[in-house]
Amino acid sequence: MSFTVDIQPKATFDMRRAIAWLARHISTLAAARWQARVTKAVHSLATNPERCPEADEAADLGIDLRVLLTGRRPHVYRILFTIDGRTVNVLRVLHAARDRVEPGDL
Repeated sequence: MSFTVDIQPKATFDMRRAIAWLARHISTLAAARWQARVTKAVHSLATNPERCPEADEAADLGIDLRVLLTGRRPHVYRILFTIDGRTVNVLRVLHAARDRVEPGDL
């Protein structure tokens, strides 16, 4: 069964910020490759999002927050999302080296 993937504004902002940083500090080609990889990973959640584990901070936040990791060390990103019925809500796309998210971060 297929799910609808809804990318929330904070996740869109996260992706745009990462793309801009890569374009400015690495190259526009690297930014385009990153964008393609992350977009593909996000849209893969339309199929079986339950395959992804619960995020470390899910219990502390009191929500069923799940995580999909994408990329290779040291450039791993966490795609944080919830599942609401047949909708996957992508809440944030954050570098894995970043601290755990707090309630206000979502």
